[in-house]
Amino acid sequence: MSTVPKSAVPKSAPPRSADPSASAILPTYARAPVAFERGEGSWLVTAEGERYLDFGAGIAVNSLGHGHPHLVGALTAQAAKLWHTSNLFGQPDGERLARRLADASFADLVFFCNSGAEALEAAIKTTRKYHAAGGHPERYRIVTFEGAFHGRTLATIAAGGQKKYLDGFGPKVDGFDQVPFGDLKALEAAIGPETAGILIEPIQGEGGLRATPPGFLRALRALCDRHGLLLVLDEVQTGVGRTGRLFAHEREGIVPDVMALAKGLGGGFPVGACLATREAARGMTAGVHGTTFGGNPLAMAVANAVLDVVLADGFVEGVARKGALLAQRLAELKDTHPRVIEEVRGEGLLAGLKLRPPVADFAAAARDARLVVIPAGDNVARLLPPLTVSEDELAEGVRRLDAACRAIEAALPAGAAA
Repeated sequence: MSTVPKSAVPKSAPPRSADPSASAILPTYARAPVAFERGEGSWLVTAEGERYLDFGAGIAVNSLGHGHPHLVGALTAQAAKLWHTSNLFGQPDGERLARRLADASFADLVFFCNSGAEALEAAIKTTRKYHAAGGHPERYRIVTFEGAFHGRTLATIAAGGQKKYLDGFGPKVDGFDQVPFGDLKALEAAIGPETAGILIEPIQGEGGLRATPPGFLRALRALCDRHGLLLVLDEVQTGVGRTGRLFAHEREGIVPDVMALAKGLGGGFPVGACLATREAARGMTAGVHGTTFGGNPLAMAVANAVLDVVLADGFVEGVARKGALLAQRLAELKDTHPRVIEEVRGEGLLAGLKLRPPVADFAAAARDARLVVIPAGDNVARLLPPLTVSEDELAEGVRRLDAACRAIEAALPAGAAA
């Protein structure tokens, strides 16, 4: 006779899918009906050999395109030596990368992680800890902006404040106060005795490529100085040359206290970084934060290879030149297709088309023209080619955008107004 209580007997497993071909991947993505087998520079290639011009770059990640020989060489050389040792030991390539980032920016110190969300988590913790280390733990709230996107963790969706990302995940993490994007008066009104800092994207990526108004970042810097706050920048999408400057905030000549980087820093390999001044990072001492994989030798080798290219003389200036050319071609495209394109946005090779028809329809029409674009908020299609894209490839991309516009127009009701 069994002495095992019924409560300890495991229930039978739920039945498996009747369709053995059904995906076992958690269905959190609405994937396009295309998959790629390999990439070559600015091009993606399917298993069937169909070539797509990549104006998405993995959402601003593949900063040097696909299969860049310098990145491939750095990764394979490191893979043959050492993959991982943990942060319990020294990381010479990490030390080198941190020094290069510090020398190229405002920062004194760098924390390496694996993604933009992790970089933002470190930035949020750095901001709170700064005040706690100064004897004011009650100062933990951070002012953020409507339309922002800072990641998918519980803290970063609370920082972004968008309902569609918050719904269903329980109480919103406390400590974030959203104000309208670009509204200086609302921002000033939101600052109180518990405010620790201000967090902003110089150009909102997921929010529809909305750039801060001229002078706004300088006004934020002045507000932070007046109230003893930290200015925290999310340059996960805009950093590492994407806007035609090494960092987007350079256009206003300001210096932040903390900055999050990722995406283009690894050129396709998962790398994130939180940069800070020594003063801002005064509370980030041994044991208060950490990561298992952040700063691993593979990531550091690739990110150093990315900087070899991006920091080379004339590279970022070349991005700015190509960005100006793209902006001119997109303005012409808007004039040709006013029923499709409402506005051209962005800086450098972070460009966007504010559309009249649904962005999903436009992205599908672009795929039909063998062009990859990335949908964003505010009905915007993002155009994020690799920073290594050629002028001829930019021209070809605009031709394919024109084909997408014509396909959209052909489906519009007769006489539809612009």
